[in-house]
Parts: sequence; structure tokens; C-alpha cells
Amino acid sequence: MNIPVKGAPDGPAPPSPEHRIMNIYIRLFSIFFKIGLFTFGGGYAMIPLIEGEVVDRRRWVGREEYIDLVALAQTAPGIFAVNIAIFIGYKLRGVRGCVATALGAVMPSFLVILAIAMCFHNFRDNAVVERVFKGIRPATVALIAAPVFRMAQAAKVTWATAWIPVAAALLIWLLGVSPVWVIIAAGTGGYLYGRWKGGRR
Repeated sequence: MNIPVKGAPDGPAPPSPEHRIMNIYIRLFSIFFKIGLFTFGGGYAMIPLIEGEVVDRRRWVGREEYIDLVALAQTAPGIFAVNIAIFIGYKLRGVRGCVATALGAVMPSFLVILAIAMCFHNFRDNAVVERVFKGIRPATVALIAAPVFRMAQAAKVTWATAWIPVAAALLIWLLGVSPVWVIIAAGTGGYLYGRWKGGRR
């Protein structure tokens, strides 16, 4: 029941600051819960959905800043989806914000995996389920590939610099080089190139 404020027109009282803050955390949790619930293909498939919510729709984060957060989430240890949720939540509402977004991101997977683990023996040999997953696999490839081109545009990758991601992919795929060394080499090369280019001015 809403109690009118004394001296104010009849109607519901404005929400208290505590109530507004709680609503913010609930909103953060619900946004990332929805993203986690309808994402197939792992953390990388979440990139366009998170971008659509926090960059395009709500404008909480700028596009270039979002690319930086994605890069940081990739280089940090741990699960990518959780990392990006934590970084965005912390940027928006500090420690409590990152707790809300992280819980929202992992809760759908936890509940679905728990349900599958409890019922797996009942449908693991089901032909219908097997066909459904065979149909989902190509779609997940598209979900992962689509944000790659958007990120390349936002990161200002040109024909002159396109060899860098191609070389990194070949080193990891064909030669088995650890992604850690690729990231360290790319970061070091970018720093040295920036110093060299700055020294020429």
C-alpha cells in the first residue's frame, strides 16, 4: 500500500533511494539472466547480445569502450562470459553491480546444466534431441562469427592490419602456440609500435 506524502498531491509516494538502488541491481541481474538464458554457443555468442543491451539500447557503455572491455575479459583468466559481466557490472555499480551481473550471467547455465544432469540418462540416446543439437551447432557458429566483423570495424582493423588477427589465428590453430603468448606478443608489439610512431612525430 502506497502512503501519500504529506503536503503532496494525492497519488503514490515516490520510491525511496534504497528502493531505486535495489531496482537497479534487479535490472542488471535480469538483463544478464535473459542474455544467459537465450544464448547458445558459449560466452562469445553473448557478445552481440550484451552489446545490444548495454551499448545500443541503454547506452551505458560506449562502443569503443565495450571493445576494450571485451579485450580485457579475453585476457583475464576465467570464463569469458563471467568476466565481461563482472567488468560491466563493476563499471556501472561497483562491487555490488558486478555481483548482480555475474549471478545473472551464470544462473541460467547452472539451472539448465543441473536439469540436464538430473535427466540426461532419459534422453541421451533420443534421436530427436540429437537432431536438435545438430541443428543448433551451425547457428552457434554464426552467432560467434557475426560479432567478429562488428568488433573488427570498431577496432579499426584495416587491410593493412588484417594480417595480425590472421597470423594470430594460424599460430594458435596450426602451430599450437598458446593464446597467452599471442596476446603478450601483440600487446608488446602494439606498445613498441606506438612508441616508434610517436618518436617519429
